Amino acid sequence: MAPVSLERFMKELEKLRQQMDSGKLKSGDYDQRLARAIQELRDLKLDANRAAVGQALADALQRGVITPAVKAHIEKRLGLA
Repeated sequence: MAPVSLERFMKELEKLRQQMDSGKLKSGDYDQRLARAIQELRDLKLDANRAAVGQALADALQRGVITPAVKAHIEKRLGLA
């Protein structure tokens, strides 16, 4: 299987945030889907270098797509921290 593109992962994070904001997704469901997305990245690998991932996560944090806790969690799970 092909690696997951950074753009696809960031779109998934944005989609999760939109669903949370609209009330379509509960907190526990968000956590579950985020864990599934991270596991997919670990299984298939991410098609980006560390610097690009770090920049994308920092941008997502700044735009309010993710919280500081989610950013730290993703970095830890992907071995970036």
